[in-house]
Amino acid sequence: MSNQQIPLIQLVEVAKSFVTNGNTVDVLKGICLEVWEGEMVAVVGASGVGKSTLLHVMGGLERPDSGDVLCRGENIFGYNDEDLARFRNETIGFVFQFHHLLPEFNALENTMMPALINGKDMSESQERAEVALTRVGLRDRMKHAIGELSGGEQQRVAVARSLILEPAILLADEPTGNLDPKTGETIHDLLISLNREDGLTGVIVTHNMELAENFHGR
Repeated sequence: MSNQQIPLIQLVEVAKSFVTNGNTVDVLKGICLEVWEGEMVAVVGASGVGKSTLLHVMGGLERPDSGDVLCRGENIFGYNDEDLARFRNETIGFVFQFHHLLPEFNALENTMMPALINGKDMSESQERAEVALTRVGLRDRMKHAIGELSGGEQQRVAVARSLILEPAILLADEPTGNLDPKTGETIHDLLISLNREDGLTGVIVTHNMELAENFHGR
């Protein structure tokens, strides 16, 4: 069966709960979801309903209590820890509400990190980072320290970092949550452009209904 005939990511009866103050809270209950290549899917809902947990499970950051998470038909939680870490590094691009950039490194160096972790040499890592930063509109800001960049520019670096290894899917958790509306709109436009022009597949957690309405399913 070709990859075109199976979902890129599929969740099958996924459940996840947490124990808080002695009480068990069911965050995900029997979740079934298919994401196909080329889709850009928005996940919306009130705070605390499990949107971030859904992304963490989908990206292999947290194991579900039950159910399966399949990537191109293969159960990612059947991997050992080393293979699961490789899956996250090579297949998933993560962007979070807090960009988690390293202040002691500049934009280029921050963007290079996933490639270096992957074992790419310095030259290839830099070349990939330069391409990614150019793609997100930061060609002239690569050597700037993180503290010299605006909030929107910092989040663009985070997007570039997530794309450097050309992941199969981008998972973004409230990527504009800490940005003012105008700056947030530029990140929205960037994500939509990456999907429409580059065919990037993504699952985006957002409270912004205008952004969600611009995304599309299969």
